[in-house]
Formats: sequence, C-alpha cells, structure tokens
Amino acid sequence: MNTPASRQGNLIRYLIYFISYLMVAGVIKLVTANSPIHIWDLILFATISLMVSLFFIYRFNREQRFFDRSFAGSWLSNFGLIISLTVVVTALRISVSWLQSYGRLKLYNFQIVYLHHEGVATYWFLVVAIGVVLPILQEFLITGFLFNYAFRSNTVSTAILGILTSGILFSLLNWQHSLPLLLINVIFGALFAWSYLYTQTLWMPIYLAVLNGVLLMIMT
Repeated sequence: MNTPASRQGNLIRYLIYFISYLMVAGVIKLVTANSPIHIWDLILFATISLMVSLFFIYRFNREQRFFDRSFAGSWLSNFGLIISLTVVVTALRISVSWLQSYGRLKLYNFQIVYLHHEGVATYWFLVVAIGVVLPILQEFLITGFLFNYAFRSNTVSTAILGILTSGILFSLLNWQHSLPLLLINVIFGALFAWSYLYTQTLWMPIYLAVLNGVLLMIMT
C-alpha cells in the first residue's frame, strides 16, 4: 500500500516534524548558552525532548502500517552486520578525533561551545542531548519519515538518491563551519541511511547514530 500518498499531506506532516525537531535543537542551544546550567533548563529540555520523541515514535509506528517491508526479521537477526558497522563507525570517529587533535580538522561547533562553558553538568548534558536525543530525532526525520514520503520506489536509483539526500540532510542538521567536517557528516548520514534500507528497520540507523554521537562526546 502507498498510503499516505498525498504529496501535499506528506509535505505538511514533514514540516511539522521538522519544526518539532527545531524546537528541541533550539532548547539545547538555549541551555548550553547558560552557564552554569540550572534545574529549570534541564526540566525544559526533558519536557520538550520527551514530547517530541514520543510524537515521532507514535507517528512513525502509525505510518508503518501503510508500507510493505521485505525484511521480516529483527535488526538483531544480522549480528555480523551490527558488529561490522559498529567497527566502521568507531574507526571513522576515532580517525576524525585524531585529525582534530593534530589540528588537521577544525573542532565541531558544540566542542567550541563546551570549551567556553566547560563543566561537569555541561558535559553530561551534551552527552545526553548531542549524543543521544538529537541523533534519535534526526534519524526519524531524515531517514524514517524521509524515505516513507519521498523515496518509496524499490529501485537502485531511488535508493542511491535517498541515501545521498539523507546524508546531505544529516550534514546540514549538524552544520559545521568547515567543508571537511560537512563532507564527513555526509558520509556518516549516508551510512546510517544505507543501514536502514538494508535492514528495513529504523533501529539500526538509530543505534549507529547514537553510537556516533556518544563517541563524539566521549572524545571531546
């Protein structure tokens, strides 16, 4: 089945999801701008992020009823793939961190912010916000909903275009003032999207995105 098939309806829904994501990203930026972080900042972040996360999960699960999936097993059914992609993401993240430590790559924007507001509370907030919450929401937005609405045809060209588009959107959502970092993020985003198409389950790219985000924070 190809419902929902309305392009206008899909566009409106996607805009709502995008605005919801921007709300969470805006709250994170607001909280990290405060030093030190106050309890009310954490309550605001927890409330908004939980509401948006539950909204995304509900909508995605509801829409999945309208799409046929050729993959019947769980994402844990291919343990070898999980291990392989875990190694790839970890190796790429360590490589980027190594290049940054030698000044061959610029720091990420949030790393610069952390250096200006360094503290235990700020660090753990960024681990949760940048390492877990945003990656999860991003994968719903630029992989799950995106492929459901815009790249539903079972053709190689559609898959390649969808993977590239998802990679570019991932890089834009994690905007950096450095072309090499932008290109690196495109690679990460495309890898996550490919894992979604291969396994036909959103849990795989979510796992990889969170792994990438947590490693990014640990190596800050």
